[in-house]
Amino acid sequence: MKVTTGEPAPDFSLQDENQIWHRLSEYRGKPLILYFYPKDDTPGCTREACGFRDDYSLFEQRGVVILGVSPDPPRSHRKFKEKYNLPFTLLSDPDHQVSELYGAWGKKKFLGREFDGILRTTFLIGPDGKLLKVFENVRPAEHSKEILEFLDSEV
Repeated sequence: MKVTTGEPAPDFSLQDENQIWHRLSEYRGKPLILYFYPKDDTPGCTREACGFRDDYSLFEQRGVVILGVSPDPPRSHRKFKEKYNLPFTLLSDPDHQVSELYGAWGKKKFLGREFDGILRTTFLIGPDGKLLKVFENVRPAEHSKEILEFLDSEV
């Protein structure tokens, strides 16, 4: 399945780094960044997370909530958050059901090998729960700034 701009974002329930459950519907009324990334504490994923961390106050000023999602378990997320002082919630999707629901799971190639995994994708969800923008094939180093530019162009 693949969700597209203008559609309601599919609701889900996932555990965070402290094993507390979060439902997407709990965040209605605020714009939300739902970003899918392959693995905690890897170079690209760390660059992407630290970009959101470094720009976090700019997202807060706009009232935007950030949620990161990967297949890693809560314990791994907790270590990743602590190591890089990440101020936002990381959600665990170990059986990749939510990643599949959003179309952020699929075939990837690395070193000539093909395998299934997280497709680095971000969904910007409006306060009404509808998708405002889907960012595919995300470039980790510039991604946070790319979203901020998009938000500023929409105001």
